Formats: sequence, C-alpha cells, structure tokens
Amino acid sequence: MPAFDAVALRARFPALAIEQNGRPIALFDGPGGTQVPESVIEAVSRYYRESNANHDGPFLTSQRSDALVADAHAALADLLNAADASEIKLGANMTTLTMHVARSLTAAMNPGDQIVVSGLDHEANVGPWRSAAADRGITVHTVPIRPDDVTLDLEAFDILLHGRPRLVAFGWASNAFGTINPVAEMVRRAHEAGALTYVDAVHAAPHLPIDVQAVATDFLACSAYKFFGPHVGVLYGRAEALDALPTYKLRPAHDRFETGTGNFEGFAGARAAVEYLAGVGRAYGAQHEAQFSAMAAGRRRDAHAGMAAIRAYEMNLFSRLLDGLGAIPGVRVWGITERARMEERTPTAAMTFARTTPEAAATALGERGIATWWGDFYAVGPVERLGLQPEGVLRIGLTHYNTSDEVDRLLAELRDIAAGG
Repeated sequence: MPAFDAVALRARFPALAIEQNGRPIALFDGPGGTQVPESVIEAVSRYYRESNANHDGPFLTSQRSDALVADAHAALADLLNAADASEIKLGANMTTLTMHVARSLTAAMNPGDQIVVSGLDHEANVGPWRSAAADRGITVHTVPIRPDDVTLDLEAFDILLHGRPRLVAFGWASNAFGTINPVAEMVRRAHEAGALTYVDAVHAAPHLPIDVQAVATDFLACSAYKFFGPHVGVLYGRAEALDALPTYKLRPAHDRFETGTGNFEGFAGARAAVEYLAGVGRAYGAQHEAQFSAMAAGRRRDAHAGMAAIRAYEMNLFSRLLDGLGAIPGVRVWGITERARMEERTPTAAMTFARTTPEAAATALGERGIATWWGDFYAVGPVERLGLQPEGVLRIGLTHYNTSDEVDRLLAELRDIAAGG
C-alpha cells in the first residue's frame, strides 16, 4: 500500500491550480468550505446532461434522477454508518435542517421543559433551539467552556443533566478552535438522563470517520460542502426518533422531512464526494481497514478507511504547523496544544497576535496568495467567553490537500506579519 500522496490527490482538485501573482494560491480556508474534486464537478454536470427531471416521472430522465437520488442517500448513509438510507434526510444546509428539526422536536415539549446546548458550538446548533424554545416556554441551559484549553466543562454538563432535559445539542468538533468533544460519552450521559441528542458534525466530517451507530446519537447533521462536495445539508435521524417526530410538510410530499423539490444535482455531487473519499480509502486506507471490519465491505468500509487515512495525514501536517507557530514570537494558539492530546482536536488552529489583529493578518495573507479566515465564524459563544470579540481570531484550517511546502510558506509569511511586516 503506497504512502498517502497529497500531491497526487491535489491534482484532482481544479481550484488548487489557481495562481495569484504567478504563484499557486494556498488554501487554508477549509473550515469555511472545502474545494471539490473534478469528479464532483462532473457528477453535477452529468446530472444536468443526462438526468435532469423532477421526481417520480414514468420516463427515462426522471427514473435516472430517482435512482441517483436514492443512491445519494445510500452513499451518505455509508459515510455516517447509518443503519439504513431512510435515516438520511437531505436539505439546503445544516442550519436549515436544524431549524426544521428544532420546530418538530419542541412541538412535543411543554412549558418548563429543558434543553441543553453547548457554549463551544457554532450558532447553527444553538440559535435554532433557542428560537424554538422561546416559542414554547422551554428553558435553555448552556454548558460552559474551560478557557484554559477551550473544552467543554463536563462537570457542569453533568450538573445540567440532573435537571432531566428533553434534548441535549452539542458539536462533534469546534469549527473555531478544533476541539473534539467526547461524543459517545456525552451521548451516553444524556441518554441516561432521559434526553435525546442532536450532534453538529459539520466541522468533524471532513477530518475523521463518523459512526452514528457507534456513538448512538439520535440525530446528527453535517454539510457536504465541508467534505469536498456541493452545498447540501445532511441530517441523520435514528429511525425510531424520526418516526416519533411531528412534521410540517405538504400533503403530497414524498418524504416527511424533505419538503419541496430537492437539489438533485447537488445530491449527485454529494454522492460523488462520498465516492471520492471511498477512493482515498481504496488507495491509502489499507492499514486502517481493520478498525472498520464490522462494517459491510465496499463503499462504506472504504469511505471510513479513507477518512482514517486523511485524519492521520492531516494531524501529522498539523504538528508541523503547531511547531512552527510555537516558534513565532507574539503568536498565541488557542485551545489544545499539548502533543499528547492531539486526538482531542482537528487540524484547525485559532490564533491571536501581540502586534497585529486577526483581520490585518488575514488580509495580508490574502494579498500574498494565502487564504485564511478571521472573526468568530458563527462560533459566537466561545469567542465571547474568551474575551476575543470583536476581533476574534485568525483561523488556519488544514485539509488533506494541503502540503508541507504550503505550511512552510504560510509560516514564513506569518513570521513576517507577526513581526509587523
């Protein structure tokens, strides 16, 4: 089995050939949305050329479209290890799907019931619950974070569970600081308290294997555009949990949760994104396959092995970045930095500077052909708690198509910027 070859994989991503001032751009903006391989672009294009039709027609293009949409659900079930494709619902984006589920879940709650959300999360897994709870007289509590390492305060989490909440919503990983939560343990504790769980896996999905059955969550949501696909939202719901929900739909709608005509071309692209990840597994995932031996062979096992191979490569690259940042005077990296705890984070670094602002740093990098983000990235809660508003942080997000040469180039520019250059 060959070693992970990021250079070979990069060749599949057309956007990585874009140049600025005679040099290839270096894209460290993955947490805001990844680039897509040629196979995803072709899948969307092919849908329009060969299968463009509405649902359930008695003619060829509609039949092709329906078959493709069905396999898109199956592919995403493979990626998340859902028990059945019927547990996958597709929509505009994670936020819209969560708004929909929040309305349905809270419809079965009563004034005085409780919901617990996380102080580490993106607003997409906080705001929908607060809005729906306000309509129903439901109390919302927030699990605080530990400022020293930007992790959730699990002791405070346990105290909130004593109130017997109806729902606990939290993220798999922080999109701003890279913290990975102990998802399976938090789900277990929430279930023991009688609560359903809703997990935001948007930031986790591009960086590690997701197994909804292993963590036993009731709901999980992510977005295909964060894992090398188009702008499509993905909702997993355990069959029994989905069936128990009231829904809001038109009478003829074919699905209780997929309302209106779907983004079928986007679903085709999302399916192709899973196929791409499965291809990574077939090429580079052999050493990781044993940990997924309980899964059915084929696309499901290949996709998980691919994500494990991606995870190993990215974290090795992240160590190089972290070492370099630690050697730059005036740079502070927020969150987990101990090498022994790298399994508790994604390859996403949030930092501040002694001599410049995150906005100025991101702007200077952009002028030099390096893409990063600054601000709070809708992770308003943790950025506020750390006292980093209004400037926020500079965020560098590694993906498996980044290289050590790009990291070295980034570090060289950051040394100059941090010194006031």
